[in-house]
Amino acid sequence: MTELLPIVGVSTCSRSDSGMPFHRVANKYVRAIPEASKCAPVLIPALGQDTHLASLVDRLDGLMLTGSPSNVEPHHYGGPDSVEGTEHDPVRDETTLPLFRACLEAGVPVLGVCRGIQEMNAALGGTLHQRIFDMPEMMDHRMRRDVEYDQKYRPAHSIRVREGGLLHNILGETEILVNSLHAQSIDTPGQGVVVEATAPDGIIEAVSIPGAKAFALGVQWHPEHPWPLSTHSRAIFAAFGEACRARAASRLGLATAAE
Repeated sequence: MTELLPIVGVSTCSRSDSGMPFHRVANKYVRAIPEASKCAPVLIPALGQDTHLASLVDRLDGLMLTGSPSNVEPHHYGGPDSVEGTEHDPVRDETTLPLFRACLEAGVPVLGVCRGIQEMNAALGGTLHQRIFDMPEMMDHRMRRDVEYDQKYRPAHSIRVREGGLLHNILGETEILVNSLHAQSIDTPGQGVVVEATAPDGIIEAVSIPGAKAFALGVQWHPEHPWPLSTHSRAIFAAFGEACRARAASRLGLATAAE
């Protein structure tokens, strides 16, 4: 009998090409799920209010909130209007924020990457820095544009990992090097959100939700690229996969009992 893998929903963006809307996500996120988490990915379209949350959550064993060129609209966290020209994806916001809250309530494991960590925080009432590069006391965390694609994901700075936290338990280290490709970040953590790691300038690089019913980790860097994954990146996806397998086993047990 073929083994049934846990199902992980992968968030997508709503993008237009010559006026035609598409649901898109980079292959690097999708590839990491079967190869590093040992789960089966399914794409979650950005349908906004047309998303049937209960149907999705009932069938998911995990949720991965991906990165994106767009930023969370500031009205979701009470922030000031964005600078003109800032890219937004309101339909994605209307999809991922309530989906994340529903997964959290149902005990579905969640891994957030880059925009994903920001969505997790905004969904729980936290706030965001919109333009770190305009803050003179902070480093410039943006992606380099003067190098080849893979070089954009080079190690950029160290992070300090909180001892005894979820990330420390996964990595077994209190300091690692990470890449950096973001202009926004968490400002004030949301309700129940605990800081797991920070950059040298104090920018929050990872969070967890210790009170959640299942695994809930967000990271500001990109552990899904470059490939092959580093030891630290693979450990994060492996831990997420283990949590998804526990969720799948629980769902199977409930289904069997109901029969």
